[in-house]
Amino acid sequence: MNLIYVFSKTIQMNTKPINILLVDDHQLVLDGIKSMLSKNKIYQVKNEASNGKIALEMMSKSVEPIDLVITDITMPVINGIALCKEIKTQFPSIKVIILSMHNDITNVKEAIAAEADGYILKNIGQTEFIKGVDRVMDNGTYFSQDILPLVLKQIAKNKNADIKLSLTNREEEVLSLIMQEYTSKEIAEKLFISKQTVDTHRLNIMQKTGCKTLVGLIKYALDEIK
Repeated sequence: MNLIYVFSKTIQMNTKPINILLVDDHQLVLDGIKSMLSKNKIYQVKNEASNGKIALEMMSKSVEPIDLVITDITMPVINGIALCKEIKTQFPSIKVIILSMHNDITNVKEAIAAEADGYILKNIGQTEFIKGVDRVMDNGTYFSQDILPLVLKQIAKNKNADIKLSLTNREEEVLSLIMQEYTSKEIAEKLFISKQTVDTHRLNIMQKTGCKTLVGLIKYALDEIK
């Protein structure tokens, strides 16, 4: 797998069109994203904006609800991280994918803190990009393959004691496999347990860490990392 997703459900493509707003201050990038998305008729780019301020105004006035926002980080007026925070406050049902050239842990942590549903690098190929969008729209969380090692390295450095104290050995195993891009079905096969048992462990992990969302669990694991 070239991208990871966390707690993603089995993909069941919805027949209802998914309305997308693109946000980037480079027209060439916008055109490239539109071209990739056009390969799948379910994805419909409803509008595009050159910064976060314009994007928020568009969402407020949009007749058709926006389902997904794909945004760059570095933009004038309101950048992508600030935009993501506003979207999650004003329009919590909208998914947000950060599409960026920055692969440093600082930007990744800021995106996770803003509750972005995905972080995909701009150097990714078309197939991988579409897979990432598919996973996010199927209630998964997606990160480019170059991002995962950064996250795992930082979590390893932190060694948050609360995680070790609150989770059972099996729950630690499940969490570790989740962070290594395994699906619930794959975790079940690897640990020789049922998928239902994996889902139960997943629920317990969420409850013990006090996390209500997929991104929230990653935020918890990255808590207090400097």
